[in-house]
This record gives sequence, structure tokens and C-alpha cells, in this order.
Amino acid sequence: MNLGIEIGGTKLQLVTSDSTGQIVERFRYTVDPAQGAEGILAQIEATLRQLNEPPQRVGIGFGGPLDWKTGRIATSHQIGGWAGIDLADWLRERIPGVVVRIDNDANVAALGEASRGVATGFNNVFYITLGSGIGGGLVQNGRVYHGATPGEAEIGHLWLIPPDESGSPGQTIEQTISGWAVDQQIRDLLPQLPNDSVLKTLVEQAHKANAIGGEARFLHPAYEASDPVAKMLIEQIGSVAALGLSHVVHLFHPDAIVLGGGLSLIGEPLRAAVRQALPQFVMKAFHPVPVLLLAKLGEDAVPVGALQLAHT
Repeated sequence: MNLGIEIGGTKLQLVTSDSTGQIVERFRYTVDPAQGAEGILAQIEATLRQLNEPPQRVGIGFGGPLDWKTGRIATSHQIGGWAGIDLADWLRERIPGVVVRIDNDANVAALGEASRGVATGFNNVFYITLGSGIGGGLVQNGRVYHGATPGEAEIGHLWLIPPDESGSPGQTIEQTISGWAVDQQIRDLLPQLPNDSVLKTLVEQAHKANAIGGEARFLHPAYEASDPVAKMLIEQIGSVAALGLSHVVHLFHPDAIVLGGGLSLIGEPLRAAVRQALPQFVMKAFHPVPVLLLAKLGEDAVPVGALQLAHT
């Protein structure tokens, strides 16, 4: 039996698999940031005690930079207490003889989609996660591409507007089209929207129910109702994502690009927006641009990738 673990800023998932790699059992928990790394480790330890047998191999997708060779965490941008923890050794102490593999969660999600998801059959796959943050992972011939530690493929940290001597902080892709950034943009636009705006109606109904945050989830239903502001925002997200992905194309020229993360649930309108914008940012010699695909595994991308990682 093998174990796949996803450690994120908002959720913790553990899944077991059979000999074919299929998920047999799953455990999902909401992360409490106030409990920090200690709380997550305690939950993992408690779950290990619930398993019918100790796993032989463990794969982990962690939400932050790390040393994939040693299993030591560099930091987490969302949960305190992780810096310097040797997560691989921590697991070996609790499961004697276990083989542990660990990598950044975007890399692991990329591996999941390339091996058992929408990009199966492509040799070179770039995965971009459009979620609370923006990350990326490159899989070449079934293996994650690694640069120098503690990370690589951090597409969200590409500058759209660089900082300058006047004191302007500049703006990155993550600061522009991450889920949190889009949520804030929608909230800022609300007072300017007409009363018959579908997007405004959906967001205000949620706010009246004290559901503040996650406003980006209303872009798809508003778009389907022909809301012009939703259409504009999706096109803007697509254009910024395409600009970032053009650098990936010029540097690595993957066969396929997979759009994942929460914003990818906007679906075909977002994929089409990226597909329309990408060619203008890519040199003609690299046309046609890579195939653009919507992630298929959803919230299983990291757990499935973690199980695959355990075998590498």
C-alpha cells in the first residue's frame, strides 16, 4: 500500500492506493492556520494510526519551496512553523523503512495531470495552477523538471510591471490574477456595476449571507448569463496568464499546457481566452502554440501526482 499526501494552505489530503495506483481510501481535512505546521503534523500522525497497514512508499505535494532531494521544507507562505522541518525524516521516524518522496505541490499536480490526467500521452507538459496563488510545474518524459533548490517554474512571480526607483512596488502575475487578486478586483468593481449586473447580484447575495471571499467563483455563471463585466474579467485573466505562459513557451516549448487550480473551474471561457491571447505573445517560429488543456483531476491532481511521485 502506498500513501499520497497533499499539504496546502487551506486543506490537507491523504489518499491510499492499491497496486495499480488507484485511490482506495481518502482523508480530507481543513487546515487551521492558527495551529501552524504542528497542527498539520499532528493530523497526519493521527491519520497514519487509522490506516490498516503502514505504507511502503509515501509521496508528498507540499505548498511551498523545499529541497526535494532531502525532504527539508524551506518555508510556507501561508502556514507558519514549516521553515527547516525535515518532513521526510519526520515520516521515516514514524514509518520505519518507508520510502519518502516530496516535491512542491504544483510540480506534483503537473505530474498527476501528465501521468493520469488530461495530458496523458504528451512528453513535455507545463502545468499552471491558477488558485489562491499562481504556480507551475514542468514534466518532461514522465519526470518533474528541477532547477536549483529550493524551487523552479514559479510563473506567478514573473513581473508584469517591475519595481522602479520611484518607489513603485511593481506587480507580478500572482498579484494580478491569483484567486485572491481577482476576488479583490470584483469587490472593488461592485459599486460601479449596474443593478442589473448578474455578477453584482450573485456577489451581493453571497455577501448578505456573510460569504465574503471567493467572489471569482461567480465569474462562470455570470459569463453564462452574458454578463459583460464577467466576460471582460475572464479575458483579462486569460491575457495575463497568456503573457506569463509565453515565457514558458519561449524557454521550454512544451507540447501541452494544462490550466489547473480554482480559477480553471471557469472552464472553457478561460481556456479560450488564454488560447486567443497566447499567439500574440509568442514568436512566429513557435506557432502553432502548444495545446491548451483544462485540468481533469480537480482536487485529486496533487494526491494522484503524489502517488505517482512515490514510485519515482
